[in-house]
Amino acid sequence: MLVAVTGGTGFVGAHSVAAILRAGHRVRLLVRAESTVERALTPLGVDLAAVDVVEGDVLDQFRVDRLLRGADAVLHAASVYSFDSRRHAELARTNVAGTEVVLAAARRAGAGRIGYVSSFGALLPAEGRVLGPDSPVGRPREAYLASKAAAEAVVREHQAAGVPVTITYPPGLLGPHDPKGGDQVTRLRNALRGRMPIWPLGGLPIGDVRDTAALHAGLFAEEGPAENRLFGPGHYLTTRQYVRTLRAVTGRALPTAYLPARAMLPLGLLVGAVQRVWPWHIPAEYGAIYTAACATRVGEPASTGGVAARPAEETFADTVRWLHQGGLLSARAAGAAASETHPAIAR
Repeated sequence: MLVAVTGGTGFVGAHSVAAILRAGHRVRLLVRAESTVERALTPLGVDLAAVDVVEGDVLDQFRVDRLLRGADAVLHAASVYSFDSRRHAELARTNVAGTEVVLAAARRAGAGRIGYVSSFGALLPAEGRVLGPDSPVGRPREAYLASKAAAEAVVREHQAAGVPVTITYPPGLLGPHDPKGGDQVTRLRNALRGRMPIWPLGGLPIGDVRDTAALHAGLFAEEGPAENRLFGPGHYLTTRQYVRTLRAVTGRALPTAYLPARAMLPLGLLVGAVQRVWPWHIPAEYGAIYTAACATRVGEPASTGGVAARPAEETFADTVRWLHQGGLLSARAAGAAASETHPAIAR
């Protein structure tokens, strides 16, 4: 099967490409620059000769049509994931308009299977105590989450029309080999570098990018999942549990204060306003605080395509170890996780 993939040089996209290739499929990528493919896929053991590449943007109808020509299936993973207030216009263009272009083109091309990578955040704030496949599209008051909610509405319209599209809802993802240093990995790194001494109370689902990649590969199995809305494997962690897990895998004290998330929202808004003119990234983002304030557990039983979530400690330890080996964390910051004999990462 030839699977056309957008966003294949991002964190979840690159790992998904590797998993799809391991499952025996062929892959064609749509990328803005072919030079990014090697950096994203080589660390994952991908033979670049097995990947066809089309240069272009998800907003370029001609290039999207070229990507889909002759493809049996599509994974639309292209998305801007950022709470940085400087990227608000880009969020709407890529996450919403890009999804409209790709889904419409896939529908015209008659793709037999379509996977769309959404986010649990597209369902926030939740109407009930838990999230599930029947949860309505959220109406979040934050730019990134709002863009994913708007894109989710577009995809659900295609589902309602009978288009064979499956939506996946990854949790916040960690793991090794993040080619672009995305939001979640950067937040973990900042915590270990002492840049996040204050955390909002609340929580969020956290998962391993390799588990979500396995879920995506399963979409294109001979007998794919019966459900058309799947949740990425993961664990709901309170922010206290998040920091405790970091302490456990690094052996570091990581002194941390906690404040009510809703009380911190005005600070997040102020930081967002300053960030528009400040050239360096400020960790105290409104979007992260907002997510902690309204994030909701995924209810049981919610299908994860048969993929079990690996222990959070393993995911955290592998992420920290990779950051250290890549020179992005000092040995002091990585602590015990820098050792290959750490019990959570020893193989």
